[in-house]
Order: sequence, then C-alpha cells, then structure tokens
Amino acid sequence: MTPADLHQALAPLTAQLQGRALDASLDAWLNSHAGPGSVDYAAIESACRAGVAEGWLCNREGGGIRYGRIFKPAPELHGFSVDVVDMTDIAGPHHSHPQGEIDLVMPLDGDALFDGRPAGWVVYGPGSAHRPTVSQGRALVLYLLPAGEIVFTR
Repeated sequence: MTPADLHQALAPLTAQLQGRALDASLDAWLNSHAGPGSVDYAAIESACRAGVAEGWLCNREGGGIRYGRIFKPAPELHGFSVDVVDMTDIAGPHHSHPQGEIDLVMPLDGDALFDGRPAGWVVYGPGSAHRPTVSQGRALVLYLLPAGEIVFTR
C-alpha cells in the first residue's frame, strides 16, 4: 500500500461529498452507503492500517497521539484535506471546525469508540467544536476537513 492507494480510495467518495451540507443527513448517508461492511470502508481502512504499519501514516506524535496530515486540500480530493490519528483511550486537543469535519472511525482493538460513536462515520457541522476522545480501546480516525480548516483552542 502507498499514499496513492489511500488517495485513490478517497477521491470517489469526496466527489460525492462535494457541495453537500455537513449535517445529520450526511452522517446517515455516509454510514448507510460507505459504512462498516461496505467496499469503500474496507478500502479506506485497509490503506490506513497499512500506512500506519509501514510508517507513512500517523508519523508524528504528540501528547500520546500519533497523527499526520497525509493530504492537503486539493482539487482531486474536492477541496478536502485528509488527516489520520491513532489514539488509545485518550482525549485530544480541543478544536473547532469552521466549515465542519467528517470523521471515519476505524477501531483497531476492542470496541473502541470515538466521541462515543462506534466504527463508521461521524459528521460535525460548520462551527462545531469538540475534544476528540477515543475510549474503550485503540482506533484510527480519518478526518476530512473542507479547505483543511481547523482551529485549535489555546
């Protein structure tokens, strides 16, 4: 697996997200069309697991969290940036999402939850904020950020 494989797995999905409101209906749509058990979920999860194992994904560490921005916002990804974090029973830094955030939760062990949600997609609307938290185990979380916008709370 390579970063190109992850890019290739994400591009068709981001094409379907372009221009859609980041809200509860998108959350439901993603989980029904690209959630656990789907071909899209499997391809993204496989690329992310391989990337972590091979060291090209989540290649930075801070505060007990491994992380990294693998793709900056680009036309091929329809304006989304892509970050992936590797977290085990920890809360990350508080931040807000000026344009929203779309997360894919991929538990690695146990029944890991992200902000109380199991494997699948979580959508936060524009202006939302949280302290991302993984509980009950270890998970990879992929973040799609419109225009790469995120604001960390000081």
